Amino acid sequence: MAKTGGKNGEDVLGYEQAREELLDVVRRLETGGGTLEESLALWERGEELARVCERWLDGARARLDAALAADEEKDAVDGAEDTEDGES
Repeated sequence: MAKTGGKNGEDVLGYEQAREELLDVVRRLETGGGTLEESLALWERGEELARVCERWLDGARARLDAALAADEEKDAVDGAEDTEDGES
């Protein structure tokens, strides 16, 4: 597990790492067998991992939106230049 001292001391995990650990937490909760305290700790860890995954996905979505917007802006500028040059 990659730890680099995230805010509030939480682990800084990559998306894939957090997702895999979250899947493991879910499997362990589904099989049961632990104490109530263990189950609560697993649930809390699962919530934390879900937030990590959500932050990664939100960041990826923002990067994709920015790239698409930049591409659209470039196309608009290129189209305007073509029109100024007398091309249709």
